[in-house]
Amino acid sequence: MRKMWFGIGLIALLIGMSLGAVSAWRGQPGPNPYAQLGAVQEAPMLNGTLTDYYADLSQEEIDGLLYMVEEEKLARDVYLTLYEQWGLPVFSNIAKSEQTHMDAVFSLIEKYNLTAPDTLDQVGVFTNPELQELYNQLVEMGSQSEVDALKVGALIEETDIKDLEDWIVQTDNEDIKLVYSNLMAGSENHLRAFVSQLEGMGVDYTAQVLPQEQVDEILASTPSHGMRGGHRMMGHGSMNAMNGQSAQPGFWDSVENAFRHAWGWMNRFAHGLGMPL
Repeated sequence: MRKMWFGIGLIALLIGMSLGAVSAWRGQPGPNPYAQLGAVQEAPMLNGTLTDYYADLSQEEIDGLLYMVEEEKLARDVYLTLYEQWGLPVFSNIAKSEQTHMDAVFSLIEKYNLTAPDTLDQVGVFTNPELQELYNQLVEMGSQSEVDALKVGALIEETDIKDLEDWIVQTDNEDIKLVYSNLMAGSENHLRAFVSQLEGMGVDYTAQVLPQEQVDEILASTPSHGMRGGHRMMGHGSMNAMNGQSAQPGFWDSVENAFRHAWGWMNRFAHGLGMPL
């Protein structure tokens, strides 16, 4: 029964993302693809495993969650602001993705009964003074030209990747690791999108935070489909593996594979249009 609902959920997700991509191409906001899964602002990475798993948090893990929810907000807010100034669709589309990243971290904050910053719904306002200052600097940098704005986007994504790498090392909790790993995969996709836009303008991109070799490897690799470290963002097999059970292949596993391939195609297609999923 669970696999049946999983298959239905995947179908709803793909239909939602297809409609969203078409609407975005026409300059209209698309529907939230996750709303159709019966959860408020719930991204696929939050299904199943994360609701079943629980472990005490260290202070480092608490600090990481509270920092990352505002760092993802910083990305969203900067992109929304730069979209208003330059009108480049890549900023609007990635801002929507950053909102789902915020929701993913926020769900963990709620799960562990932490107190989230009370400014998450206010664009450009942060409780962390360092992030407030960084937001102001990034908006100023991105306001110089379209090229500078895209470089700011790439800078944010490189910084996200570096910070997520650092926070993953400091956590033992499987649910936090899973979310952070998927956020990092999303940031790699976003970095590819911004660099692709720059290259389309004839600009050669140079790494700003990460080692150049790491950035080159990210840019040369295939866009991620929401899978990192052997975990699926939503899948019955990953839930079984987390619970110490082995996954059993069958009809719905075939359906899952088919839709995963379809998702990959859609992601690559949208990436080529500057609309990474």
